[in-house]
Amino acid sequence: MEAARALADLVEISPQIEAAAVVAADGEMVGSVGVPEGRATVLARAVRELVDGAAFRSEGRVTQLHAELAGGDVFAVTGAGERTIVAVTGERASPGLVFYDLKRCLAAVADET
Repeated sequence: MEAARALADLVEISPQIEAAAVVAADGEMVGSVGVPEGRATVLARAVRELVDGAAFRSEGRVTQLHAELAGGDVFAVTGAGERTIVAVTGERASPGLVFYDLKRCLAAVADET
């Protein structure tokens, strides 16, 4: 499934997700939904830096990341192909559900390759 369609499906089935994007291993944006014009590159770079930066605490790669912010949360999941999906949610999002939905969406995008 192409990234744009998978992300559109994601925000439709998971109303707590306000914006989401898929970022390739090289930091290029694969697709996004709900990300303001001109902010996609900033988001792509930030999520790669977060995931790469979090890896300093681990021998392996980071597969999940959850950051709580004042007005909501940011979640990221890295898949086997080193693509990362990132989502921005409102307050009180259920981490388990968000991670599940992100993994399913990332798997759907991976199936396109």
